[in-house]
Amino acid sequence: MGVMAALSRIGGRALADLLPDVRSMPGPVYTALARAVTSLVLDGRVVTETRLPSERELATALGLSRATVTAAYDQLRTDGFLASRTGSGSFVTVPAGAEPRHSLARWRLRADDGVDIIDLSCGALPAPPELLPETVATAGRRLAPYLLGDGYEPAGLAVLREAVAARFTARGVATRPDQILITNGSLHGLDLLLRLLLGPGDRVITELPSYPGALDAVRANGGRLVPVPMAPEGGWQLEQLQATLRQTAARLAYLTPDFHNPTGALVPAADRREVLRTARQTGTTVVVDESFVELGFGAGERATAELDPTVVTIGSLSKPVWGGLRIGWLRASTDLVHRLAALRTSIDMGGAVLDQLVAALLFERVDEIAAARIAQLVPQRDALAEALAAELPEWRFGVPQGGLSLWAELPAPLSTPLCMLAAQAGVVLVPGSRFGVDGTLERFLRLPFALPADRLVEAVHRLAGVWRQLDGSGLASRQLVVA
Repeated sequence: MGVMAALSRIGGRALADLLPDVRSMPGPVYTALARAVTSLVLDGRVVTETRLPSERELATALGLSRATVTAAYDQLRTDGFLASRTGSGSFVTVPAGAEPRHSLARWRLRADDGVDIIDLSCGALPAPPELLPETVATAGRRLAPYLLGDGYEPAGLAVLREAVAARFTARGVATRPDQILITNGSLHGLDLLLRLLLGPGDRVITELPSYPGALDAVRANGGRLVPVPMAPEGGWQLEQLQATLRQTAARLAYLTPDFHNPTGALVPAADRREVLRTARQTGTTVVVDESFVELGFGAGERATAELDPTVVTIGSLSKPVWGGLRIGWLRASTDLVHRLAALRTSIDMGGAVLDQLVAALLFERVDEIAAARIAQLVPQRDALAEALAAELPEWRFGVPQGGLSLWAELPAPLSTPLCMLAAQAGVVLVPGSRFGVDGTLERFLRLPFALPADRLVEAVHRLAGVWRQLDGSGLASRQLVVA
């Protein structure tokens, strides 16, 4: 199984695992290889300053001629993505003028002036236009008493822990404030858990596809990913997930049953109950990500922690409210929360006090905020689905039951070349392989619907034109076996 590229070096086999079948991509093979490596760099799957394998090593791993790999490396140097150092090899870099991004497309190349860019690389919403300034002003007026202390609260402000606990209790999960740890977003909570509970080589079960940030966090903490494919119709493949729990002795399972990222699927309570029962038998700690739980378009399910109180739940205000607020939380046993808070003191000492006061006020209006978001997102989802059905009828997808994205299956494993060509047409996307392990999911594409409907329709129109280019090359009709 391949791993995330280390800062020092990535081997030929590991790099090959991350790459699509470059023989299936349009144009000369060396050009396709150079573009595929470029895609890995822009998506952050191979980080800058990573030393690439020698030309001979990569050629052997890919089953290509050394001349082909040499030509690809030359192209990468010309494009500014590779720098050679005498006696040290070739290192990944980014061209001058490249800009770091917050989304899954980690780097953006500067576009020509006047190019209309539709950015679908990030599934997130802007802040509510009037709500946050008003709430920040109110929070500022409540800040004075906190200024008398040192401001360090590793477990989070009491007022916010109480608000989060009350929210869980209202959902049927009796929760005390000392069971809540306030974090800088849900990913921060997951990373703290991994640091505390995961040993080198410990297995972590995830869905396939899954949130790339979580996959990266597991790799960064020395874990071994064990992906279990989602059911074609959405949800878990129950028997396979249970069998994987029994067979792998996994330390952790990271799951998103509520409006799964990126498919939008909602897992029934009966399936959750069966998986939790198996996890108890195998001693696997289940971590449930509820980042999208407030963005359901219909009836939701009972909170997973209500089915089993040993579940560790992470969540945040990033999706329903605003990612820039950086407020998340973790619900667990009091003992685990204390251990995590102690660990946190060696990392960042706690979150921003003013942001936590803002979040505590926002919790009073979460239902109102979520209702407004859903009223905005449903028409955007429908516009995206209708445009896909009209312009790309050969693409298959399920209509998501919540969340911020749609997961489309392409007729052929061409997600990476499609994303590369789409960028030239002004549509920024992240290939399906970013949501998997070892270069899988090249047949899939995540399409967020966070933008206005007219922008989504225009994006699909451009994608249809790009897909016709691929189809005209004959590649879209090739049935390659790629997960």
